[in-house]
Amino acid sequence: MVEIRPFKAIRFSEKAGAISNLITQPYDKIDPLMQKLYYEKSIYNYCRLILPIENNKYEVAKNRINDWINSGILIKDREPAIFVYRQEFQVNQKNFTRIGFIVALRLYHYEENVVFPHEVTYKEPKTDRINMLESVQKDLEPVFLIYSDPKKITINLFSRIINTSPLIDFIDSSRVSHSVWQIVDSQSIQLLMNALKNKKLVIADGHHRYESAINYRDAQQKKGKCTNLSACNFQMSYIVPIEEEGLVVLSTHRALKEFELTPKKLDLLNSFFNVEQIDPTVNSLNHYLRNNSKKHVFCVYDGTKAYGLILKNKKQLSKILKYDTSTKIDLLDVTILRDLVFKHVMRIGKMKMHKDILYVGSTTEALNKVDSGEAKLAFLVNPVDPKIVWKIAKQGSRLPEKSTDFYPKPCSGLMMMNLANGEQL
Repeated sequence: MVEIRPFKAIRFSEKAGAISNLITQPYDKIDPLMQKLYYEKSIYNYCRLILPIENNKYEVAKNRINDWINSGILIKDREPAIFVYRQEFQVNQKNFTRIGFIVALRLYHYEENVVFPHEVTYKEPKTDRINMLESVQKDLEPVFLIYSDPKKITINLFSRIINTSPLIDFIDSSRVSHSVWQIVDSQSIQLLMNALKNKKLVIADGHHRYESAINYRDAQQKKGKCTNLSACNFQMSYIVPIEEEGLVVLSTHRALKEFELTPKKLDLLNSFFNVEQIDPTVNSLNHYLRNNSKKHVFCVYDGTKAYGLILKNKKQLSKILKYDTSTKIDLLDVTILRDLVFKHVMRIGKMKMHKDILYVGSTTEALNKVDSGEAKLAFLVNPVDPKIVWKIAKQGSRLPEKSTDFYPKPCSGLMMMNLANGEQL
């Protein structure tokens, strides 16, 4: 059973300045250049908490939070609340709106079959986030989850609330519009709590943060510092209905740093794919992927030539890789790319992020990685349908790492949740 609760958010006060200068992308989306730019925006930019540039970042973050609270830069709400969060944005010149809500979600181990992951996770990011949690004792960023609301119980509530004046309203540097409404009335809160009770939740983004929160909660319980309604039992979460038309997933392309497409490997690809040489331009590659989106399709670029690959035979794939082709799970493009192209054809073993493989969000960036010499090959894919992600996760399967890029991310800096000992929800 899903348990959600309102919480007393800690938020920036007016003393901190314009909210557009304070918010950031999630910590794992911030590269060194973004980090520098965020630091230049404001002495109170949220990057200084979630990803400090200084040494001993965990201690720095803890001291900054305490200083900002003591000086009134950060203020804790007097009333517990749930927050409706709307994002309006464009993708490929088409307008989208996504509405969800931010709430305290009780933490569940995956085997409890309440919250389901959809991607593989790594040890290093989890160690980093649990170190941050132990230091600051705050949920600094929400985990992003999805649920189903076919009867539109929560969706209809959101529709009513967004007709009122928002608590927070701004446009970020990517031209994404963010609006937040605060719900404090008990009737609306109870409606949301009841509506989520019997739902299943799938993590869209923030697997490492969620699993770190579980580990932190379990450690606190062993110390006897976490009773039933202690805040450490909960995770600040941004939860969105799967029915939202603005639930958009973008492609995540793969750039291989040390592996080449030799003539022998290209010949072997011909055994499994219809291989067609195409113009090595961003427009041509995007056009090829888009026009063949109903098929299992990839593009590959080696710095000089580009090829389009369309899978010939599903049964052949099943025999070689022992796939059950009666389900959609093993036939996702990202899985075929990993298991057939990388492992079987190119004979690549386990790859380490940053050392062997880079994940990039745009075709332009993927080609630039190769052209600059940072990578030798770029493999381009179509995005995964969010409804397929939902279905696969509930069946207990996980996609290859970095298979999805839900866009836009919930921005960081709108609020945080206190997890310190004694905090009750």
